[in-house]
Amino acid sequence: MALDSLEEIVRAAESRGTEFWQVVLETDCEERQVTAQASREKMGGMWRAMLESVEQYEAQRRSVSGLVGGDGAKMRDWAASGKALSGGYMQEVIATALCVGESNACMRRIVAAPTAGACGVLPAVLVPLWRSGEADEESLLRALYVSAGIGAVVSRRACIAGAAGGCQAEIGTASAMAAGALVSLRGGTPEQIAHAAAMALKNLLGLICDPVAGLVEVPCVKRNVVGAVNAVSCADMALAGIQSRVPPDQVIDCMGDVGCRLPVEFRETALGGLAATPFGQSVRERMHAGSE
Repeated sequence: MALDSLEEIVRAAESRGTEFWQVVLETDCEERQVTAQASREKMGGMWRAMLESVEQYEAQRRSVSGLVGGDGAKMRDWAASGKALSGGYMQEVIATALCVGESNACMRRIVAAPTAGACGVLPAVLVPLWRSGEADEESLLRALYVSAGIGAVVSRRACIAGAAGGCQAEIGTASAMAAGALVSLRGGTPEQIAHAAAMALKNLLGLICDPVAGLVEVPCVKRNVVGAVNAVSCADMALAGIQSRVPPDQVIDCMGDVGCRLPVEFRETALGGLAATPFGQSVRERMHAGSE
């Protein structure tokens, strides 16, 4: 089967008596003509690269503009102070999203999930569970198949690029992927996975792509935090039995339609939004002058 409908994945899993991740794995093997072992080995490589993107974070590094770097370490220091409003897991989610987003802005190796600009969302919700011993590698690989399936459906029905659909297509999709992965890790049903993804995407509908000076730095890095935190809340809602009133596939279709209707200024052109503020223009002028 093609991964172009969350409803079809859910129905396939239920009719076969299997899990969401197994449907995605089987489809990957069929489409790429590889064995299950080969598919899992490739996914294992993705997981290890994702883990390394967190573990190899260097707080002293700065991005091309000098605007990004060090915030992940600041968040960890704040968490260590015992004054943070959020709990231990959420503190790590925030810090990890910042670390990986900063690493991308500083030209370090990351895993595009589904894009480089949204690379911090998925590791932000998964790596803390790995580090705390709450999830082993096998369960994490299964969760990654779930996230991959969700991303594939969004890509086919709508889009995942900021240039095509705004930041809702990047951070929104990443958040949906992360929400579904978390539900899978907690033993949720295929239907709950789909609803978690739908709620996460709904919450970020209309989010514009407005990178200051055209760089994947501001506000991109901090939006990874928003996507990750949103994913956690939507996963918990889905596990509690809360559903998206709008069917998941219709939510995805809606996101694609909204993306098509966004003015070109709000689709990665750096012509609108935060990129068009006096501050954004000053950064653009400084970067342009420095390149001459």
